[in-house]
Amino acid sequence: MSAALDEIRQRLRRFADDAAASSPLYGHLAGEAAADDEIAALLTAAPRERADAPLLLAAVQRVLQAEPFHELTNYYPALGGSYGPDGGTWPLFRTFALERADRVRSLIATRVPRTNEVGRAALLYPAVALAARQAGGAVGLLEVNACAGLLLGMDTYAYRYQTEQAGQIAAGPGRAVLGLHCALRLEAGQKGPTIPKRLSIAARVGLDPAPVDLDDEDEYAWLEACIWPDQPDRLRQFGAAATARKKKPPVLVTGDPVTGLADAAARIAEDLPVVVVTSDALRGFAADRVAAFVAAMDALAARRPMWWVSLESHEAGLFTDRPDLATGQAVLACTKWVGGRRVTTALAQTSWHGERMHWL
Repeated sequence: MSAALDEIRQRLRRFADDAAASSPLYGHLAGEAAADDEIAALLTAAPRERADAPLLLAAVQRVLQAEPFHELTNYYPALGGSYGPDGGTWPLFRTFALERADRVRSLIATRVPRTNEVGRAALLYPAVALAARQAGGAVGLLEVNACAGLLLGMDTYAYRYQTEQAGQIAAGPGRAVLGLHCALRLEAGQKGPTIPKRLSIAARVGLDPAPVDLDDEDEYAWLEACIWPDQPDRLRQFGAAATARKKKPPVLVTGDPVTGLADAAARIAEDLPVVVVTSDALRGFAADRVAAFVAAMDALAARRPMWWVSLESHEAGLFTDRPDLATGQAVLACTKWVGGRRVTTALAQTSWHGERMHWL
């Protein structure tokens, strides 16, 4: 156990360093947990590959959701709190987690951190629009590792892209339940992306090893618990997208991203071009797994018109010839198949949650 605990503490410390700028609360809690064997040991209930800070923090937040008047909620803006991290945060968190250790361990043992990052729709929208324009009309959208399928509703959301050169660019329906904002950086004299007012999506299919049913209250609450609590805008976006989803629900298919790809695509009518979307779906894939996924895409593209819009890390291996893109940001790209050959264009570098996009 000591070796496993050492690894867990290293993961907690690494997460604390990475999260500090974007989530002061989680950066603080993970840093303290890395130095506390009792709290770190809660993660030994998880399989080794899942024993990481996001799982611990989500499990504690899920338990805290059931006690909305506990003093710890004062530090969780998503639960109505308004305090920033201070000297009282860690002692309260530690006591809360250890007093409810059985419930926390149970969640850690049985749950997987899940995100359905709705803000990424603002990043994907111009790229999917590019693919649809090249396809010449309506498309069928197929998201891989779709979770609850909220990104499949991107045509129902409203968008505001703020640029220095062109001011604000608006897209999407005028009375959308959810509005997303994204800062769009263009170089001097650069035209930037063509962002249409409307996007025609005629079919929406999500492929996932374990799709999330948002009608299940416990599943819904777990997705909320996986959102970092001092980023309440992400929680608001999630709730609005879940509401919008009811009007145009996607078809969610249970299956492996590689072996289940063809069956999922078969849910889209043969006369519709397919746009496959991946959003941080390849991060946990080994190199051979990425190669198998790309091979499955090649096989599918040989049978029907297809595009691939990807929002992935440089480390996913899609741009080994572009070391300039290894900045820690996401890379937005569009792939099409010409004469059976893959042609991939890097369109932008972006933040991971949809706030910023640098058009390339």
